[in-house]
Amino acid sequence: MSTVKIQTKEQFDELVKQESFLILKHSLTCPVSQEAFDEYQSFVQDHQEINTAYLAVQEARPLSNEIAENYEIKHESPQAILFKDGRPVWNASHWKITYDSLSKAIKN
Repeated sequence: MSTVKIQTKEQFDELVKQESFLILKHSLTCPVSQEAFDEYQSFVQDHQEINTAYLAVQEARPLSNEIAENYEIKHESPQAILFKDGRPVWNASHWKITYDSLSKAIKN
């Protein structure tokens, strides 16, 4: 399993049907976001059994906003959200998105 870039509500809706998945919202222009994306990619490479996806906020703003509104998670970028059984169970943003924080979130 590898990470997939999503841009549409339909793609996101397919993810929500899975038992669990991790999504990263990231900005293409922010250095903090790039660092979080690097941590995320490193984590994904070592945890290929986990369903993961990411979106670039500038390319998928309607989807990013919809996730924030539908799941009542204030939009931030970068932002990692772990979903289980169709519901968000953990999220982190900015410097809190690290390989270790992602690992701990998956284990809980």
